[in-house]
Amino acid sequence: MFTDEYFMKMAFQEAELALEKDEVPIGCVIVSNNRVIAKSHNLTETLNDVTAHAEMQAITSGANYLGGKYLQKCTMYVTLEPCVMCAGALSWSQITKVVIGARDEQRGFINKALSLHPKTEVVTGIMENECSQIVKDFFKNKR
Repeated sequence: MFTDEYFMKMAFQEAELALEKDEVPIGCVIVSNNRVIAKSHNLTETLNDVTAHAEMQAITSGANYLGGKYLQKCTMYVTLEPCVMCAGALSWSQITKVVIGARDEQRGFINKALSLHPKTEVVTGIMENECSQIVKDFFKNKR
């Protein structure tokens, strides 16, 4: 059965791919009609590009797949709460739903009092422990 947990596990696999590349382990998938149309992970180090967040990569890939700039009737599953930059892009994309694994209290858009497109539904806490722990472990190992 296609549940939020089912697709978040796919996003988590993307985070693990990022970890293998020594990138901040954040993963993302975009789903339309229960079909994955885009998947990505952070590539900021690989591409030497501060905008190469998992969400930005997925938005571009999903829009290319659909042949347009809007992600209406799509759901993004992302392991960590999007930052302000990614939230802005998500708002412009008019995505229907964003499912977040772990909150990012410091850099996430929610605590910045920002909102996505008025019609975008936001769900948090799916696989929260796993999604939070992989990021915590990454930074702990960096210190």
